[in-house]
Amino acid sequence: MHVNVLIQREPDAEDLPLPQYATPGSAGADLYAAVDEPVVLQPGERRRISTGIRIALPPGYEAQVRPRSGLADRYGLSMVNAPGTIDSDYRGVVQVILINLGQQPITIQRGDRIAQLVIAPVARAVWQEVEQLPQTERAEGGFGSTGISPDR
Repeated sequence: MHVNVLIQREPDAEDLPLPQYATPGSAGADLYAAVDEPVVLQPGERRRISTGIRIALPPGYEAQVRPRSGLADRYGLSMVNAPGTIDSDYRGVVQVILINLGQQPITIQRGDRIAQLVIAPVARAVWQEVEQLPQTERAEGGFGSTGISPDR
């Protein structure tokens, strides 16, 4: 399935690649850091990093900005609001709020792949207020109510 997404580079990001899918089966396209100089994130520090692009999604779609698993695994680099949501009517610069959850400083360089962008259809709810919800076997169980493994 293909979706046409309009994209515009910021003037200071014309040297950076457009979002790219790393493999034919990739769900997310890599986003690149459009920083003018290296940014050092200390442990526990968060920073908003520009990708240097703006997008226009068709109505009925959203873009989800997600962390890259390799950066999370190797360095503890993640996103504060994962996934970040880009609505179809947003026209601002796509930015990523990175956080260093590791124990060592992390340096973000211009052109580093810092996140991934997933395009997804959006279902809009039609709210129907009722006096009582239908019952289920699970009922109100949540937050670990199904246990860690099948035997505990």
